[in-house]
Amino acid sequence: MVSDVTPTGIVVQKYGGSSVADAEKIKLVAQRIARTKAAGKKVVVVVSAMGKTTNQLIEKARQVSASPSRRELDMLLTCGEREAMALLSMACAEEGLEAISFTGSQAGILTNDRHSGARIVEVRPFRIEDELDRGKVVIVAGFQGVSYKREITTLGRGGSDTTAVALAGALRADYCEICSDVDGIYTADPRIVSTAELLESISHDEMLELAAQGAKVLHDASVEFARKSGIALYARATNKDGGGTRIDFSPERERQVAAVTGQSSLIRLKVTGGAAVEQTLLIIEAASIPLTHLDLEGKELRCWFTIADVPDWADVRKRLDNVLGDQVELGEEGCVTIVGHGIGSNPAVINKARQSAVGAGVPLNAVSVSPLRVTLWCERQHVDELVRALHKTFIE
Repeated sequence: MVSDVTPTGIVVQKYGGSSVADAEKIKLVAQRIARTKAAGKKVVVVVSAMGKTTNQLIEKARQVSASPSRRELDMLLTCGEREAMALLSMACAEEGLEAISFTGSQAGILTNDRHSGARIVEVRPFRIEDELDRGKVVIVAGFQGVSYKREITTLGRGGSDTTAVALAGALRADYCEICSDVDGIYTADPRIVSTAELLESISHDEMLELAAQGAKVLHDASVEFARKSGIALYARATNKDGGGTRIDFSPERERQVAAVTGQSSLIRLKVTGGAAVEQTLLIIEAASIPLTHLDLEGKELRCWFTIADVPDWADVRKRLDNVLGDQVELGEEGCVTIVGHGIGSNPAVINKARQSAVGAGVPLNAVSVSPLRVTLWCERQHVDELVRALHKTFIE
């Protein structure tokens, strides 16, 4: 249950890239904002870059450099959100609204000094509060901030979600909406599982596990901010004014398993030998690689991550090869995770998941658990098949 706070009348809305992909969609978003404003709310909007803009900017960088510097990549990628925020502010003006756009630094988003995956350390929304008091809609560029060294930084994949929830917490907003082209959080990706069901609610802890294990509707850092601040968080469709999924403290649900998610683009790094393990961990730390999983047993280290989280992967790979040579083993792997309270300590659930994989003819490489999840490791080509099998076993 969300903590009891005095309503401020402030609403934070975040719109993803598909919601602002072109001029017509931006106009529709402006109309939705106008409806919220007409309902008597003070509106702060966080916006992502338009459509495929970020990917296009990355591709331009790759054409110039095989391994672009993270600092310069941040300078380049933040242009996408700045374009979207200015256009949306103009569209709001056409709806009769007074609107003003801010970059992440202007909005008071302060981060650490890590480029391409910074963490928000403080939010100082003074300018936003001033403009809200003047009756304006405030449009903020998501995904970006400024470090204490006054460097422009980006927050990594899903960073606009984090911007929105962090602002909602700092402004003591009544609620925060994460708006996209899907209706909310489903029991599985509807593109993979045709029988996937829309969840009315899900706990912060379960959503954190889902996001960390590959679910793309919300970013894990944003869910963590929501849990800490007690902000009511909704995942909703841009083309609807209500509904969706509420991310809360204690959802009402009969079944133990909440949802299934898969990842098919993981890189597996393996090294053996005490010295090699130490050197690998130092390289991972220096490169600030966000690891999805890590197993360290004796003198053997195995860890998993996605290349999308390592923009200078060519340099990191070269460093690994130079230091470790043939001691480092790189491969590709996939995994499928079921999430729910207490399932990782339930042998019956674990065995049922394994039997489901066997029944689907999917060979398993390993099984790992935590209190809220059971993860089954398999070859990449079997991920979707295993998602469907586990969804049928635990949810349908």
